[in-house]
Amino acid sequence: MALSLAGILFDLDGTLLDTARDLGGALNKLLSEMQRPIVAYDDYRKIASDGAKGMLELGFAHDLANLDFQALRQQFLNYYAHEICVHTQFFAGVETLLTELNQRSIPWGIVTNKPGYLTTDLLIHFPLLAQCHVVVSGDTLHERKPHPLPLIYAAEKLKLDVDQIYYVGDARRDIQAAQAAKMTSVVAEYGYIDNLDMVKQWQADLHITSATDLLIFC
Repeated sequence: MALSLAGILFDLDGTLLDTARDLGGALNKLLSEMQRPIVAYDDYRKIASDGAKGMLELGFAHDLANLDFQALRQQFLNYYAHEICVHTQFFAGVETLLTELNQRSIPWGIVTNKPGYLTTDLLIHFPLLAQCHVVVSGDTLHERKPHPLPLIYAAEKLKLDVDQIYYVGDARRDIQAAQAAKMTSVVAEYGYIDNLDMVKQWQADLHITSATDLLIFC
């Protein structure tokens, strides 16, 4: 765990931005096109951090093994890209946190598994996010979370030692990546987490219930 905080890295979906309704909309459009039952918000919200693979597994269940996964994935991403920011918004407290980090000159960045072109297309809708110091997407490097390389790469871009950085995310892969990178791992409990009791098994360094909880460490 970091002795002092010099910078913060964030996951994107489920941590900074609530993208679930737009991801679910893309899934349900695909399901409707294939004359399959759509998925309720309460069901797809808890899967939203798992990206296209998780959403398709939810929507098609065991039938996915008999379908062209790559074709379905591409169609899902096409639908999502077309309406990438209809309902997406900041989680409560995120704007306050990021504004305060900027005022205190604490560098911050984004490390996500989202494909780069979708990350770019989404971030342009949120000018505050353009002020981040580094963005690492799922295809920026040859590895992605839970591998630590994206976090280590981001630390290098921030010109900070890994033990000076907090990494905040809402999925187990986020905590695994932070632990492997020797960063302070922070669970965003307000994100797409279905079972908070299960989260205890992740053995993260810190847990927050609101983005602004991080301010006490700054």
